[in-house]
Amino acid sequence: MKKKGGMSLENPDRLNIIVEGSRVLGDMITDSNLRIDGEVLGNVTSASKVVVGENGRITGDLTCTDADIEGHVKGVMKIDGLLALRSKSVVDGDITTSKFEVEEGAQFSG
Repeated sequence: MKKKGGMSLENPDRLNIIVEGSRVLGDMITDSNLRIDGEVLGNVTSASKVVVGENGRITGDLTCTDADIEGHVKGVMKIDGLLALRSKSVVDGDITTSKFEVEEGAQFSG
């Protein structure tokens, strides 16, 4: 676990959330965990884990330590650790990861 200023970056108190109905236009960069239930039109970079909820959508590249995808991602994904594609996920783009988990029903092309 990485630490910055004495607080773990994976601490659940350091969770950024883009709620359903929200739209972010532009790139996002964060050191802590990120959950996307809304829409991001831009690149997402996190030093920790990114979760894209069932109604979440990223149109842009995703770079992070670990990713758990239930929604839609259209762009290049560069995941240092585990990439988990859940049964309702839809991914359109190239994927680079060291560990890959795919549930039945997940869709991806790239």
